[in-house]
Amino acid sequence: MITEHRTIFGNSNDMKNINSGSVNLVVTSPPYPMIEMWDEVFSTQNDNIMKWLNKADGHQSFNGMHEILERVWKEVDRVLSDGGIVCINIGDATRKLGDLFQMFPNHSRIENWFFNNGYQELPSVLWRKQSNKPNKFMGSGMYPPTAYVTLEHEFILIFRKGKPRAFSNENKTIRHRSAYFWEERNIWFSDIWMNLKGAPQKLNHSDLRKRSGAYPFELPNRLINMYSLQGDMVLDPFSGTGTTTVAAMVNGRNSVGYEIESEFNGVIDSRIHEVPEFANGIIRSRVQNHLDFIQMKNEAGKKYSHSSEIYGFDVVTRQERKILFPIIVNVTNSSNRTLIEYEENEANAKQWYDKNFGTVQSSLF
Repeated sequence: MITEHRTIFGNSNDMKNINSGSVNLVVTSPPYPMIEMWDEVFSTQNDNIMKWLNKADGHQSFNGMHEILERVWKEVDRVLSDGGIVCINIGDATRKLGDLFQMFPNHSRIENWFFNNGYQELPSVLWRKQSNKPNKFMGSGMYPPTAYVTLEHEFILIFRKGKPRAFSNENKTIRHRSAYFWEERNIWFSDIWMNLKGAPQKLNHSDLRKRSGAYPFELPNRLINMYSLQGDMVLDPFSGTGTTTVAAMVNGRNSVGYEIESEFNGVIDSRIHEVPEFANGIIRSRVQNHLDFIQMKNEAGKKYSHSSEIYGFDVVTRQERKILFPIIVNVTNSSNRTLIEYEENEANAKQWYDKNFGTVQSSLF
């Protein structure tokens, strides 16, 4: 299997480089309307936004910023295939304009757009974040009624375009290979995610650091495994430092990212060079966590009736038997385009496993 990855520097409100209906999954985190660090990004696309902010007109500013995002959502709708999934990490904003403090509901505005354009909203995830503030007092402290709740979560909104995806016989084989472990499912499909720390990037310029709102790798890593197959096309219309691209590479998916800030080019390239070693570590960690889980259950007297057909270790369900991890064997990188070759031979995959973990004797035998 060979996957292709492109980063296109331009505005994603016109993704002319992507064919209609060619994307299977969108994973992104756009600039958050009404968060001060993104004011300049929105204002460069609509001169009125800064005027409204200076006049303390929160409603006009909020609507103007979301109208800019909605041009991108319209393009997302064009390129997304029937049955495709959109995952958007977004936080609401709290802000004081003039003498008035209030919250601006970014997540509900985005929900309304996708609902009004015919999408099915699937259960969303609350990403519970740790506050970096030394205390949690906002507003009048201990005096009612103008104290404010501290906003310490973000949303991962999940939408489906049309009916659930149908699978050909060939895709069913790939679907089996793309399965995740039972214990991973129990964590990933919970509606509250905790212990996902933000991912400050090692950028070479302080201005870029201030403008990077990157989410941690684990976030797109989970979503890509949950909502796509190996070989699928993953899009991030707000690519930033390329975290979604890296997650797609690690998990054997194709990807395309749009980024309006060309200064991120060097950062993305440097991360891609580190992908083979990083990917191997991620897969090793997944396997080791599973082996530890199985050992814990075995020690508690639990025996399972299924085992991996390729690797030999026990698994909980029949659906996990054909898992094949996408091990990277070659990377070719040139001019914002990267080709990655993965090991497809099952015997070689078993050799990789034996080299890293030793041979396994299933409890079935």
